[in-house]
Amino acid sequence: MRKLSRLPVALVASGALILSACGADDEGAGFKACQITDTGGIDDRSFNQTVWDGFLRAEDELGAEVKYLESTSESDYDPNIQAFIDEGCDVIVTVGFLLGDATEAFAIANPDQAFGIIDYAYEASYENLTGMVFDTDQAAFLAGYVAAGMTETGIVGTWGGVNIPPVSIFMDGFLAGVNHHNAVKGTDVEVLGWDGSDGVFIGSFEAADLGNAGTAEMLQNGADIILPVAGPAGLGAATAIQDFGSGTMIWVDTDGYVSTDFGAFTLTSVEKKMDNATFDLIQAVQDGTFAGGTYVGNLENEGVGISPFHDFDAAVPAELKAELEALTAAIIAGEISTRP
Repeated sequence: MRKLSRLPVALVASGALILSACGADDEGAGFKACQITDTGGIDDRSFNQTVWDGFLRAEDELGAEVKYLESTSESDYDPNIQAFIDEGCDVIVTVGFLLGDATEAFAIANPDQAFGIIDYAYEASYENLTGMVFDTDQAAFLAGYVAAGMTETGIVGTWGGVNIPPVSIFMDGFLAGVNHHNAVKGTDVEVLGWDGSDGVFIGSFEAADLGNAGTAEMLQNGADIILPVAGPAGLGAATAIQDFGSGTMIWVDTDGYVSTDFGAFTLTSVEKKMDNATFDLIQAVQDGTFAGGTYVGNLENEGVGISPFHDFDAAVPAELKAELEALTAAIIAGEISTRP
């Protein structure tokens, strides 16, 4: 398990846990960057933690003072945002689609406060709010193609935490990648858990036991490669594979080989480079170039991608690796749709 560095002193405010990192150098003295997590916690080894990595980089490279507030439920969103406004944070970054409405409301009410949000884009454009979204279907397409090329049973599976766009976009890309492999290679790989509009969702981003049960059922039904899209609940996929005695998983958001204890079961990961996007946002606020609007991470700007194959590298054929490079170029050129 990867350890969080420089975990700070705990304070209690607004019913949630505020943590303040220390050790910022003089260069950014007085500049404060603040993160509000969704449920799952700062050390979820997924999206909340990846965003925090961007904050830690801002501490190291920009001298910013960095803090975070953990939300334990949706009722924490409003008081957490207000707490950081009251504290005088120079920029507040909220993490997750479910914070979209609260973040927008506070941005409208506080036009001089800089905000960013992960996994949400707005129809309206705000000078003090940047929505950061990611074309993760592009990277998930590559992962689906890999899964179709590597499966030994002809069946792969995916499931999600909650059926919301930032989750289903992974599943869309995964299904499209498998379908593309079937079309160009003449295979007939089946995808369990998602048909392009409906599928398997466990209703949680924290309940690894539910993720274990859902994965176990897919393994019993013949799937040998599983893509869980559920933050820390996805760890249940790894324990199910471990208990079953065979199979692999494809992690999401971070390189699961590095960020989880289950590298031995991780074929690859669909990475969403939220740390880089967050760092760039903080830097823009600090240097006065922040302008709000929308950021889209994709294959072309390296905002998304798939991780190395690590322990499975020798098992992935050179031909398949070459095909992935060609597919990446075709997706960037707009020649291939990454939605089913």
